[in-house]
Amino acid sequence: MPSIIKYMVNEKGSRTSVIVPIKKWEKLNDDYQKLQDKVKIFTGLTNAINEVYEVKRRGKKLQTLKDFLNEGIS
Repeated sequence: MPSIIKYMVNEKGSRTSVIVPIKKWEKLNDDYQKLQDKVKIFTGLTNAINEVYEVKRRGKKLQTLKDFLNEGIS
């Protein structure tokens, strides 16, 4: 199934816009959203790792996983 992509051009013949079939657009948009979610996860992990390095560099004690998981449970 060929995907017909159309370009809009200005008076100089330079491409200014593109028209894609809606199914193609929906797929592109879905893929983009998934990539954005991955970026958020990787950014969060990077920030967390940097925070651990910084805490260790300052010589502070880190919270244990057990303490973290039991936080707020009384």
